[in-house]
Amino acid sequence: MSKSYIFSSESVGEGHPDKVCDTISDYVLDACIQADKTSRVACECYAKSNVVVVGGEITIPAIGYQNPSEAIDFIGLARQAIRDIGYTNDDDVFHADKVFVNCLITGQSPDIAQGVDAKKAVGKKTAKQGAGDQGLMFGYACNETPELMPAPIMFAHRLGRKLTEIRKTGKVPWLRPDAKSQVSVQYVDGQPVGISNVVISTQHAADVSHAEIEKFCIEKVIKAVLPKNLLNAKTEFLINPTGRFVVGGPQGDTGLTGRKIIVDSYGGMGRHGGGAFSGKDPTKVDRSAAYLGRWIAKNVVAAGFAAKCEVQFAYAIGHPDPVSVHVDTFGTATVDEDRISTAIRKVFSFQPADIISQLNLRRPIYKQTTNYGHFGKNDPDITWEKTDKVAALKKAIGKVATV
Repeated sequence: MSKSYIFSSESVGEGHPDKVCDTISDYVLDACIQADKTSRVACECYAKSNVVVVGGEITIPAIGYQNPSEAIDFIGLARQAIRDIGYTNDDDVFHADKVFVNCLITGQSPDIAQGVDAKKAVGKKTAKQGAGDQGLMFGYACNETPELMPAPIMFAHRLGRKLTEIRKTGKVPWLRPDAKSQVSVQYVDGQPVGISNVVISTQHAADVSHAEIEKFCIEKVIKAVLPKNLLNAKTEFLINPTGRFVVGGPQGDTGLTGRKIIVDSYGGMGRHGGGAFSGKDPTKVDRSAAYLGRWIAKNVVAAGFAAKCEVQFAYAIGHPDPVSVHVDTFGTATVDEDRISTAIRKVFSFQPADIISQLNLRRPIYKQTTNYGHFGKNDPDITWEKTDKVAALKKAIGKVATV
């Protein structure tokens, strides 16, 4: 008997208040890494109405600044991020040139730094670079889409990207930056067979009718990017379902870095360890190890060893090796899971210093990751999306004895 269910995932646009804060945080991170690739950065932002607070712990060793505000123009970076998102309309309270930006930034705690530094310290059990924090991370991949990502989240991201693309051309002048999308996909026996519901909420100027917004979103966005074979007469379209969305962005809702972790990852299809990504340098395993997990899972699926793969591992702060590694293929493996797990350990290194090296993470690439998911992008700078370890995994699998 076939099993049928519906699974939904959401995405948010660049102008969503939380994504505004994620974007500012990653602009700051890139600027610090540009100044010194070994910068330690934990940058958080808060936005409400016409106020932005940039806070966190930042140390830029090579240029000798313990007070990073002397080296980096945080206020200018915040304004540039807001401008690039598109908050430049005079009818919006939140405006790139008019917001008040407050900076509350100190250097990284020396107690954390000694755990991360690749050198001995009293009470530290190793001279190797340790994890920047404790925590658990997940990586996930599946064969539902060409990107080897779950269909609901990829479809939701496509809608958001299309809205932004059209808005930034200026051809639809009533579009504003804040937006959300959501797609509900019907599955039969684990395979997508249809789209039951599509939700788009987009901020707009006050002088446009709901009917025009609805027609535009259905014809120029939804039907332009979602698979035609999955849309049908029963697909329900809910466009700006409150009827009006003029007040948006940080004027309408508070923004905070790190509140869209499911949007950033797998849309709820793969599990999440709870750590946010944006504003964190790659010594923070919340970010770098999650990228490693995606790289591993994607290569396992690309190699044909499973239709779905989830990798989970955990760290202790200051310690270089993971305290656990677990692989789950949800019953889709073509070879024994223990063999896959052994092969993964042979091909990939889980130590924080090696993650940074393997994925070349000490580069100012992070503002490219902020919006429309950190996974599933076709960008040569995003190394964790490469399937360059397929051959090595196949070779390693061949050397692992059958259980």
